[in-house]
Amino acid sequence: MTAHSDHRPVETVETAIDLLGVLKQAGRTGMGVTEIAAELGLAKSTAHRHLQTLVDRGLIVRAGDSYRLSSWFLDYGIHVRNRHPLYDLARPKVDELAAETDEKVWCVIEEDDIGVHLYGATGKHSVTTHARVGNRTPLHQFAAGKAILANLPDGQTDRIIDGHGLSERTPQTITDPGELRGELESIREQGYALNREESVPGVHAVGAPVRDEDGRAIGAISIAGPANRLRGELLTQELPDLLLGAVNEVEVNLAHA
Repeated sequence: MTAHSDHRPVETVETAIDLLGVLKQAGRTGMGVTEIAAELGLAKSTAHRHLQTLVDRGLIVRAGDSYRLSSWFLDYGIHVRNRHPLYDLARPKVDELAAETDEKVWCVIEEDDIGVHLYGATGKHSVTTHARVGNRTPLHQFAAGKAILANLPDGQTDRIIDGHGLSERTPQTITDPGELRGELESIREQGYALNREESVPGVHAVGAPVRDEDGRAIGAISIAGPANRLRGELLTQELPDLLLGAVNEVEVNLAHA
């Protein structure tokens, strides 16, 4: 057997990644080695060796008896965001839309079949939700994600729906494959997607795909706000028209970048 044919996972790397995930969930206060070992089902000595290696490499920091993630990740995260071709092109339009609508506006991309929030801007009256830069969300749960999902190659769309499943975030989330496929067809026809409390109770949104020259979505831009404000023609006509115009400008710039 050749070396490159062995696809078995490296357990020490998996453990290190799991450990980083635990520290991410721990937040600002961090966690002690005993808590980490219990969370991961490791011997305390094993957890300590992993922690010390990560401290030595600068990925985590120790403060007293607690460990937390270091700003090393900030450097890498900014690098990843800035190198994406959509970031520089969409950012001015996201800022402009937020100022014009006074709502929350996001640029979202797809990576490994998941929606990732790349950049956001806050209007004067925008609401605060769980969404943040770097947030990873199933595509079927929100407007920008559905706009992307409707404009991926058919094989990829089917793989996402059938392989990843349609988890529920709120009672309004579409979890039936047939219903979702029908909505994706409507999104392709009208050019935009709606989200009526499917990701956050009390919040509506409209999203439109940013497509390359082959018609494949490389991302999407969305406008979100309170359901009592984003309703009627504002939700179904005025904001979609505004958004489609902005997205078209981004696509033109993308084609000539």
